[in-house]
Amino acid sequence: MQSDHESQREGVPDEQERAGASAEHLEHLAGSLLWRIGRPFEDGPVTVRVGLASAAPLFAELPRLRAATDQEVEAAVRSGDVQVEWVGPRATGRS
Repeated sequence: MQSDHESQREGVPDEQERAGASAEHLEHLAGSLLWRIGRPFEDGPVTVRVGLASAAPLFAELPRLRAATDQEVEAAVRSGDVQVEWVGPRATGRS
């Protein structure tokens, strides 16, 4: 029997292939990312801010996120109520 985590991961390789990203490439990229998870205000949506490590100073310029518990994050993911914000310049094309 599969755990919830395993069943959620089933679609990941297909998404990686569609995005043209190998697992090795994603692992390398993950080491270069910063992220913050929380709520912009008390009853705001769970927000994930993510960006390259080179954008670290930009994180400090954004309004602070309030802490969200693990249970709040899990509930938001299950309900699809998560806001994702990219911090830093956007890529203009793929290499």
